[in-house]
Amino acid sequence: MNNSHIISKDKLTIERVKEIIDNHLTIEIGKEAEEAVLKCRKFLDEKMKDIGRPVYGVTTGFGSLCNITIPSEDLSQLQHNLVMSHACGTGELVRPEIVKLMLLLKIQSLSYGFSGVQLVTVRRLADMFNNDIIPVVYQQGSLGASGDLAPLAHMCLPLIGLGEVYFNGEIKSAAQVWKTLGWEPIRLKSKEGLALLNGTQFMSAHAVWSVINAERLSRWADIIGTLSLEAYDGRIEPFYPQVHQVRPHQGQIETAANILHLLKGSQIIERPKKHVQDPYSFRCMPQVHGAAKDTLRYVKSVIETEINSATDNPTVFPDEDLIISAGNFHGEPIAIPMDMLAIAMSELSNISERRIYKLISGQRDLPSFLVAKSGINSGFMIPQYTAASIVSQSKGLCMPASADSIPSSQGQEDHVSMGANAATKLVRVVENTERVLAIELFNAAQALEFRRPLRSSDAIEHLHQEYRKVVPFINDDTYMHPLIEKSIEFLRK
Repeated sequence: MNNSHIISKDKLTIERVKEIIDNHLTIEIGKEAEEAVLKCRKFLDEKMKDIGRPVYGVTTGFGSLCNITIPSEDLSQLQHNLVMSHACGTGELVRPEIVKLMLLLKIQSLSYGFSGVQLVTVRRLADMFNNDIIPVVYQQGSLGASGDLAPLAHMCLPLIGLGEVYFNGEIKSAAQVWKTLGWEPIRLKSKEGLALLNGTQFMSAHAVWSVINAERLSRWADIIGTLSLEAYDGRIEPFYPQVHQVRPHQGQIETAANILHLLKGSQIIERPKKHVQDPYSFRCMPQVHGAAKDTLRYVKSVIETEINSATDNPTVFPDEDLIISAGNFHGEPIAIPMDMLAIAMSELSNISERRIYKLISGQRDLPSFLVAKSGINSGFMIPQYTAASIVSQSKGLCMPASADSIPSSQGQEDHVSMGANAATKLVRVVENTERVLAIELFNAAQALEFRRPLRSSDAIEHLHQEYRKVVPFINDDTYMHPLIEKSIEFLRK
């Protein structure tokens, strides 16, 4: 396998991003990208000599200070000051793996040659990525328009020798790390600070992380839901293809087909049933899981467009002799989809918790709380409480952040996307969904044992066997927290 990824104008897919991160690939700035960056910077430098008019962020201040012209000898200091002054993040730290995604996506965006940065700047970002020098970035501070100013400022502080980074497993000052490596801080040229800070890479990185994990959890939801269906002695008819051909939503069809495939050869599903129908949380899995799949598919397409875009401002077009101040940094195109994905993932956890509740309810020949000696044993009573608590939190997080806007910069930036808030809470909802699905697996694996000697399908029995290698059957009350954590880890493998 090639151990590097070449930055180019070729489309960067989310699958490729996952491959880069999972396989610890280094990145190289391809020749085409280098030429585009050099060409744009040369054009901007030449244009500055006789431009004869103010150009936002290049020869002027920022935001509502756009009418203040800056002398040419102060333009480098202007960009330096911009990065320093905008590093106003606070709150929890962004996890390093998401910051590493931010670095990759910023490099990709700058490489198109519409941003006017120096090649040395892009190369330094690549050096940071390749050496796992990950800037310390905070979750709070971005309005999601003029891009992700505060978090990107923190990400870019190390370029000028400021801020803090993760290095060799510790948080250290960038100045200290630069000295260790023999790197000199970069002297920013005109527009560079703005190119680095304008952009949607904070939002996009959270979205990419969320899509990757949402796809994994969407697959798990079908598998775990099928295990629960078997444990609950559910019916197979709601998954027949005829039902879904007359309401042909793609995700619905896929989910029903997945469940039918997972049930193939099961003794439990094939035996005659006393009950006429199952609760919605079982028989409506194709409709609910399917809607989440369709939402995820749409969101993924939007995010892939975003990560292959130039999102800073102004945009420089050397071939057309244009420098245009516009609004590609505005996060609205991805803020609304991220809010949608949060709702979809919350619904996967919502329906999962309902299946948990049914499994412990003492119905269909299952013991109350899934233990033989209930009363002296509480069994699986409280894991359902935990799941319900998590689901409730996710529902609260589903208020669309993109529905809000608070004017900033003395009204010059009078409508913002709040996409950064959509991004951070989406990550939390995805994490919550993973926890609830892990608790459902914990319950469903326990419940299936009460169907013995009947066996489920080979696929479900294999899953059950693998799960039992890390989480045992519960005869009597025990310390549950470690088992829930092992269940979560199981989903990650």
